[in-house]
Amino acid sequence: MEPAIKYRLIKTEKHTGARLGELITPHGTFKTPMFMPVGTQAAIKGAISPEELDEMGSQVILANTYHLWLQPGPDLVQEAGGLHKFMNWDKGILTDSGGFQVFSLAKHRKLTEEGVHFRNELNGDRLFLSPEKAIDIQNKLGPDIMMSLDECPPFFESYDYVKHSVERTSRWAERGLRAHANPATQGLFGIVQGAGFEDLRRQSAKDLVSLDFPGYSIGGLSVGESKAEMNRVLDFTTPLLPTNKPRYLMGVGTADSLIDGVMRGVDMFDCVLPTRIARKGTCMTTHGRLVVKNAAYAHDFRPLDPDCDCYTCRNYTRAYLRHLFKADEAFGQRLASYHNLYFLHQLMKRVRQAIMDDNLTELREEVFETYGYNAEHPKNF
Repeated sequence: MEPAIKYRLIKTEKHTGARLGELITPHGTFKTPMFMPVGTQAAIKGAISPEELDEMGSQVILANTYHLWLQPGPDLVQEAGGLHKFMNWDKGILTDSGGFQVFSLAKHRKLTEEGVHFRNELNGDRLFLSPEKAIDIQNKLGPDIMMSLDECPPFFESYDYVKHSVERTSRWAERGLRAHANPATQGLFGIVQGAGFEDLRRQSAKDLVSLDFPGYSIGGLSVGESKAEMNRVLDFTTPLLPTNKPRYLMGVGTADSLIDGVMRGVDMFDCVLPTRIARKGTCMTTHGRLVVKNAAYAHDFRPLDPDCDCYTCRNYTRAYLRHLFKADEAFGQRLASYHNLYFLHQLMKRVRQAIMDDNLTELREEVFETYGYNAEHPKNF
């Protein structure tokens, strides 16, 4: 049986481990490396429509299994024809397993070998999430790509705790794979864990690769560790994953980490960052970070980014956006969100071209200089 998700490697950049490729899904073939916007409730924050996502170059978007399980429920989404029809998006969709949210958001949770017991944050009901339940929910939601249920331990947990966690995640991955009902139409990814311990990352990758998933995620990063520490883990983790399958680094969306991840062989990224910071007035530009709420922009009638041709920059000024934020008008958040997502899609387009031209290192130097990143110890956006 043909897998639902396939990867085609087109070129490897000669100076780094960067890969130019294609992600082949039931809803289209998409260019990698790529950034994927996050739509927690089957909608992108900032009131960005599916039509606008398509217009700005989005290829695959994320939806959140945990939140959609709580409301409106997977049965209703299945009745609607799956997430693609429910949210009117005809390109790729990826869902997480819900595990990260259970471990980070749910109250009164109890972890067992069978799964996680917790209380519904909306109504207090007792719920149970097992590897099989996570797959059943995602089968009903109908995304192209699903995630195995894993435990994401804190990065600086003890070795013994992380070791037991990795072993459980491997067992859960096998259980989820057995429970997967639609392998011909939905691809299930395994998630490599192990915090900062090289031998545990190796063991996790070995366990999951032996199960022959159609793709692999690298989890447990961008959870409070330094950028240098994240890069160190990627240096020894990414080479453990098959070259003929997609590699997905979860929860990363700053310009420096996107480029550094690509240089270490990662193909797919997602993060809530671009829309989250946009809602507070922070904008990503080709000239660095811009906080449009600042008083310096009250009489600035230039676009957010003079070198950007997005809808926001073609039609509105910094002064207008500052006014919208000061007046607490949601339109300002929408315009800034659109711009930030567009910026990251354009950045990844430049990254793909740089891989083709074998000059990704030069692009990295340009971006780091623009943002004032320290190449050895990068700071957050």
